[in-house]
Amino acid sequence: MKRHAVLWSLIVLVAVMLAPFVIVALNALKTPAQYASGGPLALPTDITFQGIIDFWNRVGFGQKLFNSVVISGSVAVLAVVVSVLNAYALGIGRVRGRLWILIAFLVANTLPQEAMVYPLYFLAKETGLYDTQLSVIIIFTIIQAAFGTYLLSSTYAGFPQELLEAARIDGANKWQTLVRIVVPISRPTLGVLFVFSFIWTWNEFFLPLVLL
Repeated sequence: MKRHAVLWSLIVLVAVMLAPFVIVALNALKTPAQYASGGPLALPTDITFQGIIDFWNRVGFGQKLFNSVVISGSVAVLAVVVSVLNAYALGIGRVRGRLWILIAFLVANTLPQEAMVYPLYFLAKETGLYDTQLSVIIIFTIIQAAFGTYLLSSTYAGFPQELLEAARIDGANKWQTLVRIVVPISRPTLGVLFVFSFIWTWNEFFLPLVLL
């Protein structure tokens, strides 16, 4: 009985969360006259895709969607690569001042975008990267890599030393150890980091609005 109550509670929660999306989808299939006469909650009496087509063409939504995919995908890939290299040096390489470097990365994640917007805008203008996708990609790669480095460093700090020692005995250098052992074993964590970086970059608005 308790399981059924939990199940139905989750079903109701999912329905409540999906309701706004369903309402938006239904209204997108209405004509302006249908929306004006029936309101937003009425079912469409005559399904039409003309509103979606007009909106797509009017705002150039296809190009905007493509730009978002390019920027978010590039940032996600680059952030994972930079995070892996940084975390490998900090978590496994144990460079000097490791703790303070991690604290710096952690503090960087707490800075509000409003505090960074003018320096980043000025830097983009001075380097000739203002109003280019490259400026957004570089900046958000650094922002996402700061979190990724902090996350992976704690993961790599507990990496099995037996595997690293076995690789050294077999003659593998540090680069081979990273590519052939560390990265394959940590692939699930890297996948999660990739998804997070993509979604967080996709949802960004303020900095891209200023830089583009």
